[in-house]
Amino acid sequence: MLISSAAPRLSQRLAMARPSATGAMSEAARRLAAEGSPVISLAEGELDFDTPAHIQRAAIQAMAAGETRYTSVAGTPQLKAAIARKLVRDNALHYDDAEIIAGTGAKQMLFNALLATLDAGDEVIVTAPYWVSYSDMVLIAGGTPVVVTPAPSDEFKLTPATLRAALTPRTRWLVLNSPCNPSGALYSADELRALAEVLRGYPDVLVMSDDIYEEIVFEGEFVSFAQVAAHMRDRTLTINGVSKAYAMTGWRLGYAAGPAWLIKAMALLQSQSTSNPCAISQAGAVAALDGPQAFLDEWRARLRARRDLALSILADAAPVLTMRRPPAAFYLYADCRTAIGMRTPDGTRMETDTDFAMYLLHAANVAVVPGSAFGLAPYVRLAYALSDDRLRTACERIVTACAALERA
Repeated sequence: MLISSAAPRLSQRLAMARPSATGAMSEAARRLAAEGSPVISLAEGELDFDTPAHIQRAAIQAMAAGETRYTSVAGTPQLKAAIARKLVRDNALHYDDAEIIAGTGAKQMLFNALLATLDAGDEVIVTAPYWVSYSDMVLIAGGTPVVVTPAPSDEFKLTPATLRAALTPRTRWLVLNSPCNPSGALYSADELRALAEVLRGYPDVLVMSDDIYEEIVFEGEFVSFAQVAAHMRDRTLTINGVSKAYAMTGWRLGYAAGPAWLIKAMALLQSQSTSNPCAISQAGAVAALDGPQAFLDEWRARLRARRDLALSILADAAPVLTMRRPPAAFYLYADCRTAIGMRTPDGTRMETDTDFAMYLLHAANVAVVPGSAFGLAPYVRLAYALSDDRLRTACERIVTACAALERA
């Protein structure tokens, strides 16, 4: 019998990708918890609220009615109509059926758009700190991520000057995430208009507007890029979903609206990969988008209170940890540069923000995500979308762990 000794070989595109750092830290926290450690995870990017009852009922009714078969690849007519109504109602954006697609989460929408448009050498501008998957998805799709890091005085936001400096003849996409994961940065209408004006001179550049945290804004006002840049409408892909606003992360339902040629290409890719999004999730998403929205005010108030609670407790962790008050999303992006070079109680010297995150995991039983995963170190991201009691305990543990550090 012949036994093959060939080593496993992966494609070059996959070899360039890294596992999701948020997923890895969350998994480490779950593993420790399963072993009996009292771990509290501030690494999860999801709300702890239950999916609203009227959305659950819509899904149950869809199952009972036999809506469990294949649907159109890009989504049911009912869902696409609900998405169109939402975009008009909330964003004053008008799209027809051929300009809308639903998929297995906003993440798939992002990936399909990149895969449909990037060739080797094409560049994609992302602003650090950025959501962990942007750069890896660009690499897998064959493109080159161009990371722009704003000055601290710019509050983690891209400016016309930094955008202009990053643009080249190879630029294919600009990715805008407002509100931003992980920083909570929120672009104003004037800031978005200023970026759009820069892009007038670059007719081949597309804009990916990732609006997934649209409903989680505490101070300021959310504005979608296409809403304030009418001349960019045919070059803008607006991406959103039901995961963050409606506590439906596990339902895996996202959507996108943009030029028909791009939506058609994304649908082609989807037809050869996942096909249609889950039929039951689509029914739930219709109920989410068309149903009552008043509960969102209560959720925002609870999240704002949690943000302020975390900030008040973590103020005692200074100067090891310092952070801004983010106006949106449900994350704190904490500067931990003072911790670098300090020693833990067992004498270990911390060299990176990953070292600091691992110290908090094992010494404080609190999981956070290192900022290096988001393209800007040394920071850590803390998600405060969990119960008040657990959040308070986690923050107090972090303060205690920071107080135990010693300067080398």
